[in-house]
Amino acid sequence: MLFLCYPKCSTCQRAQRWLDGHGISYDLRDIKLERPTLDELKTWYAKSGLPLKRFFNTSGLIYKNMQLKERLPEMVEGEQLMLLSSDGMLVKRPILIGDGFVLVGFKESEWAAELGI
Repeated sequence: MLFLCYPKCSTCQRAQRWLDGHGISYDLRDIKLERPTLDELKTWYAKSGLPLKRFFNTSGLIYKNMQLKERLPEMVEGEQLMLLSSDGMLVKRPILIGDGFVLVGFKESEWAAELGI
């Protein structure tokens, strides 16, 4: 599994403790240092079944400074994906990617259900 996070994010830290506490192995990737590529985002978005807006870090400073709340509805899907791939801090985190699933944001009950815990 691939675990994308921002190490300074308290939610990411909580998710990592939860994974470790359940003995789940994963490859860790710092979303700021190694941002998701456009191809990765396209794949994860398709695999997740989630609306694309869920992939945006709506509480982040970059999102707010760029006034994306107002701009996103006017953007086509390809533009939104390009924007997400331009800066890892625009991407909602943590993200856990496994065989057949993509979990965006940490909701313990969702993660437990998907991982069979």
